[in-house]
Amino acid sequence: MTARRKDRPWLMRTYAGHSTAEASNELYRRNLAKGQTGLSVAFDLPTQTGYDPDHILARGEVGRVGVPVSHLGDMRRLFQDIPLEQMNTSMTINATAMWLLALYQVVAEEQGADITRLQGTTQNDIVKEYLSRGTHVFPPGPSLRLTTDMITYTVNHIPKWNPINICSYHLQEAGATPVQEISYAMSTAIAVLDAVFASGQVPEERKGEVVARISFFVNAGVRFIEEMCKMRAFGRIWDKITRERYGIEDPKHRRFRYGVQVNSLGLTEAQPENNVQRIVLEMLAVTLSKDARARAVQLPAWNEALGLPRPWDQQWSLRIQQVLAHESDLLEYEDIFAGSHVVEAKVDALVEECLAEIDRIQEMGGAMAAVESGYLKSQLVSSHAERRARIEAGEEKIVGVNIFETTEPNPLTADLDTAIMTVDPANEARVVAGLHEWRDNRDETRAQEALARLKASAAGDANMFEATLECARAGVTTGEWAWALRDVFGEFRAPTGVSSAPVAITAEEGTPLAAVRAKVARTADELGAGRLRLLVGKPGLDGHSNGAEQIAVRARDAGFEVVYQGIRLTPEQIVNAALAEDVHCVGLSILSGSHAELVPDVLTRLREAGAADIPVIVGGIIPSADAAELKRAGVAAVFTPKDFGITEIIGRIVDEIRTANKLNPLESSEVPA
Repeated sequence: MTARRKDRPWLMRTYAGHSTAEASNELYRRNLAKGQTGLSVAFDLPTQTGYDPDHILARGEVGRVGVPVSHLGDMRRLFQDIPLEQMNTSMTINATAMWLLALYQVVAEEQGADITRLQGTTQNDIVKEYLSRGTHVFPPGPSLRLTTDMITYTVNHIPKWNPINICSYHLQEAGATPVQEISYAMSTAIAVLDAVFASGQVPEERKGEVVARISFFVNAGVRFIEEMCKMRAFGRIWDKITRERYGIEDPKHRRFRYGVQVNSLGLTEAQPENNVQRIVLEMLAVTLSKDARARAVQLPAWNEALGLPRPWDQQWSLRIQQVLAHESDLLEYEDIFAGSHVVEAKVDALVEECLAEIDRIQEMGGAMAAVESGYLKSQLVSSHAERRARIEAGEEKIVGVNIFETTEPNPLTADLDTAIMTVDPANEARVVAGLHEWRDNRDETRAQEALARLKASAAGDANMFEATLECARAGVTTGEWAWALRDVFGEFRAPTGVSSAPVAITAEEGTPLAAVRAKVARTADELGAGRLRLLVGKPGLDGHSNGAEQIAVRARDAGFEVVYQGIRLTPEQIVNAALAEDVHCVGLSILSGSHAELVPDVLTRLREAGAADIPVIVGGIIPSADAAELKRAGVAAVFTPKDFGITEIIGRIVDEIRTANKLNPLESSEVPA
């Protein structure tokens, strides 16, 4: 085949934001100067979950995993000297998506932009927050209404904007198989479109325009063939649903439009240099196939399992994309997999299985009903547990982790303290001071009137976007906007999926789990307790609960009584639960970087309650220097992504309980390495 003129490359983004709006603005302008063709905004957890930075739950979380945006002034500074009319901006925001898009629109108007020309995407997929990422705020019904109002507003006023980015990415991170990933995402899309069309806010002749603005955000794992076939199956199923269920005739409206960030779940702390080739292989799965090529790609950095990437690490990931797009001949050819009998057979099988699962979810009442019943969550927890069991058994091989573990000294991580970026702890106080100054200087009467109008819209059936725009212009803060809606809608605690998850691995005689079960039973007997009790706690706003859930499930299978109340708890609530349940150990899971603030708080509260003898263990993305500091503060053990053996972790928890209670070690019952 002769080469032809090159296709236009996909949008190249880097998921970025930290510390303050000013610091993030500087980072964005630097990245754009390096050839990045779109922005992808990472917001911090208080912004994502509707809290101002001075709220108790925001402590230790401000500016950690993204940029804090508390009001219009922050949004102005975030995009200063960046012409929004010329930009394509993706915002990873869900429960508070309407609020952040309103701030973005107002800043664009202040720049003199024509808002009908604004291009970009708001993630705005709340279902996956209930299932995997944990930044939900409101119950499913009101959340779906917020999504509906936002979609109808953008179709009518910001027609080039993608108002929702239905995410299967986070489902894969939570353990989803390709069939679950496709089926759950498509079921979410059906729930959203059904709600939009039922709202009466879009005339029949404009249904195609709504469907054309629905985009998807997917994950590409390291199983190249499976991932590439998954994307082809996604496109085929979307075409079928939009044609048959919604009667969309125009093929352009039915096109499956997706962006991708390749897999972060598979990035390893052990031999992290291997992450580079993983990232490249995963990117190829969503770029090689023209008929299923991503519209936008953002790649994680090689060191994300260690901590926050530096600008240089993000530049490396951007250069990976640029080399493929500009140096290779990839974009010069038609689809190179067309006609492959291997690919076609795999795609056909995926489509058949996915349509059956989608039908099963529809019979339950759709995606929202399947969230509320706990079905979707328990299926994901189960799939993730099975995957972890395969890794621990060596059936699923990960280079540098459970195979080929010997390594030369790594010059990239020779100085771990400089191999990642750290956020200045004093940053939080500066952000809080700026928030208080903003509140002091605004027109308070206008702000309160805007909030009253928002509450009235929420309590009635009016579209909430216009009232949200007035809140943005009036100087209302992120926390105030969210609390106004909490007052009307209430809050929601999603099912954890732990109690209903089936046993993932056996405890037959001679297995590692059997040895740990024996150790658990004997320790409980020696302590005169019916069963050992473990509290698994998620302090702060970090909603990534996959690791906590897997520890909880395996501890349950090892004979522990597990106390797990889900995400978003204060240190005070965790300590109160530990005392009320008379637990033998407290396990804290934190991936957001707030461990330095929150863990010592838990330790102090336990000491003040006279319970300093309860061992506290911590798991998460914790740099080695921080781990040493936590141990000096009194933490019994720290586990990071390199500790992939969950059964072994449970065994070590028992050891810490024995040590804390001055029981002799059980050498003969140690879990085999």
